Amino acid sequence: MTQDEGSGAVQHRETSAPVIAGIDIGGTKISAVLTDESGAVLAKGVVPAPAAEGGPAMADAAADLVLRLCGALDAPLAGAGVGAAGVIDQERGVVVAASATFTDWSGFPLADELEARLGAPVWVENDVNAFLLGELRWGAARGESDVLGIMLGTGVGGAIALDGAVHHGVHGAAGEIGHTPGFSDLVCTCGQTGHLETLASGTSITRRYRAATGSDASAPEIADRARAGETAALAVFTDAARATALAASVASSLLDLGMVVIGGGVREAWDLLEPGILDTLRTDAPVSGFPLRIVPAEISADAVARGAAALASARLADPVPATV
Repeated sequence: MTQDEGSGAVQHRETSAPVIAGIDIGGTKISAVLTDESGAVLAKGVVPAPAAEGGPAMADAAADLVLRLCGALDAPLAGAGVGAAGVIDQERGVVVAASATFTDWSGFPLADELEARLGAPVWVENDVNAFLLGELRWGAARGESDVLGIMLGTGVGGAIALDGAVHHGVHGAAGEIGHTPGFSDLVCTCGQTGHLETLASGTSITRRYRAATGSDASAPEIADRARAGETAALAVFTDAARATALAASVASSLLDLGMVVIGGGVREAWDLLEPGILDTLRTDAPVSGFPLRIVPAEISADAVARGAAALASARLADPVPATV
């Protein structure tokens, strides 16, 4: 397998067969994987994301990374899938809306720009939708049909699969559970109040811990302190777990979902989240009475990129899938 982190490649397996790229475009980094038709990862790499330089610079960085990986394998590119932050028009491959982290990203025709640079077809999804696609194909949701995916990272994102396919909704924004209200009296990063993100994101964990202790500890450091039994650290993770479980229970009650998969950086503290999630489900389970399984994602670092590769693989096999 080839790995490129901007400092050269290590260990690679050459192939003459066409490969499929999966690209994860975030605010701080762009990562990519190359897979074969079975989904096996042949190469991967990561580069800084020039988010402040605008859409063309982001497309340049992503395409350069993919082409460099293809060159190391001496393999042609069959197609690429992209998981990108923001609201995405999946049919046109256009970023409809994005946070202020990105300059000139809203309205950017990402699929067309990447196709011009890569010389291969490109399909674009929201990054959390791509994460859920990966879990459906290779991860914790294998064999499941109706699933909610939640990513607890810098923010909180969500995605919904119905009948085994990602559900986009009328505006392409289905599943955005991070910005649902009623969880606290704290101001969210979006400017509104009480959203799930104010309790369950990595950002909120560090902010609430700082407010309680005055410490500027990072989320992983706070997790270590919680494992050591520190009351303030345990409290922020307990609050995050309860809020996440309540949101999952509401979504499951609305859509009769059987599983919720939790990913993102905060998922690395699953040992701290799981007790609070299970306690909450004992008192606030879906009214149907059917058990709701809330489980950690099985694909970690490359979840979005691998899900984007799964999207491209499916579209190459069926360019016009049924609308969900």
